[in-house]
Amino acid sequence: MKRLLIVSLAVLFAGVQAGPALALNPGTSAYGDGPGCGLGSQIFAEKSILHQSLASTTNGTVGNQSFGITTGTLGCTNNGKFASSEHATLFANLNFDNLSQEMAQGGGEHLASLATLMGVPAEQQPAFFSMTQEKYSTLIQSGETTSVALIKALHETMAAHPVLAKVSLAR
Repeated sequence: MKRLLIVSLAVLFAGVQAGPALALNPGTSAYGDGPGCGLGSQIFAEKSILHQSLASTTNGTVGNQSFGITTGTLGCTNNGKFASSEHATLFANLNFDNLSQEMAQGGGEHLASLATLMGVPAEQQPAFFSMTQEKYSTLIQSGETTSVALIKALHETMAAHPVLAKVSLAR
């Protein structure tokens, strides 16, 4: 009796997991083209329901899918745009006062680091420094002291700059 209960629960669980996939057209799954990227997708590459379930479980429980997306490994792609934007915003948040001071001065270590995080090439950083000094009053608006607003204002100002517009458009 106990064995029958265990087998019944296993079949029920498999049926619940496979139900959405079986309801779709052949060759598709409930999540588009499979479980996504990650170690599980590399190990269980076959597109059967069982393999997709195993790949999805492995990706979710091991936590490697986030690693793969961040680093661009394990079959995941990463163009770096999201990560670099988030890094620049986080850096600006942690160093807002120093950045504000260095923008007014037209240079400094924190401002150079921010330029690098924003993808400004080393040869264009002097133009970035002078732009931040020249446009300081519009970049650091009175009462607006958030890193998100600063990064947004920097991108908008860069887009209008003759040299830095190419860097801004590339992002």
